[in-house]
Amino acid sequence: MRASAFKETGGPEVLRLVDLPDPEPGPGEVLIQVAYAGVNYGEIQHRLGDFGEPDGETVTGLEASGRVAALGEGVTEVSVGDAVTAYLPDGGGYAEYAVAPAPFVFPLPDGLDERTAGAAALVLTTAYGVLAGAARIGPGDTVLVHAAAGGVGGVAAQLARALGATEVYGTVSTREKAEYARRSFGYDEVFVREGFPEAVLAATSGRGVDIVLDPVGGPTRLASFEVLAPFGRLAVYGEAARHPDLQLPVLPIWKHNRTLTGYNIGDLARRDPETVRAHALSALALAASGAVRIDVTEEYALESAVEAHRLLGEGRNKGKVVLRVGTLGPSGV
Repeated sequence: MRASAFKETGGPEVLRLVDLPDPEPGPGEVLIQVAYAGVNYGEIQHRLGDFGEPDGETVTGLEASGRVAALGEGVTEVSVGDAVTAYLPDGGGYAEYAVAPAPFVFPLPDGLDERTAGAAALVLTTAYGVLAGAARIGPGDTVLVHAAAGGVGGVAAQLARALGATEVYGTVSTREKAEYARRSFGYDEVFVREGFPEAVLAATSGRGVDIVLDPVGGPTRLASFEVLAPFGRLAVYGEAARHPDLQLPVLPIWKHNRTLTGYNIGDLARRDPETVRAHALSALALAASGAVRIDVTEEYALESAVEAHRLLGEGRNKGKVVLRVGTLGPSGV
């Protein structure tokens, strides 16, 4: 099979188009003939070595759409030939065939085409999980989303509304992204990140927000505590800025009625796969109903994965980026 792989860590240029043996599904696994693969910051981390050194030719890719090609022993959730979208906790999406654990393979719902579905399973599940699981969102909550123009940020704003939020704000790195996020995802207001605490407090008449979603880290994370309303929750789910870890004193959290919480889909997939599946199915149903829209703004061929990674790594992306691997017809490619 064709795959975009790397055997050493480094910049986007370490990704190369290679021929690899087709994988085979083991017990409880599903082999997927891939149509589209989502491109995510987690895959940049994989390529940079944040998940460990590669062992030979390594294929990243944490979400994909396609058609079931084969089933491992004991799989009953889907059948051969089904159109599906999948979260791939061990990677593998940047290839013509990928293996996924059966709990993370979902029948393609009506209302989602295969291109959009290729960008769905990771971002929808993450956004739903960080809101409902880590941040414990409830009716009437107000929410601030950092990286508001990205893949998770765009769906998080819409999911927050669907889950009861009354006001949703965002931050981004540029004015161009702010306009895009306001126009595309229904934010009440989107601020350029520099100086955001003052802007958020002004917009909320000094109260602050109940929930902050932060995939950025560093100074952005530290400043986010300043905009938490009483019993507000700062939910961490990434480290895109790649700053050193913060050393946080506990007393200010106690004295100002603040909560720090975290969400990591990889850890949850290992320890509580049933919750990951429940979050994914709930989020996919909202997307299929039209309540949540995934905005796929860039499409690259598999052999151009280098350019897709360069776009994300330089922070130039808006919405969701996908790789076109092999569009599927009724019986396959």
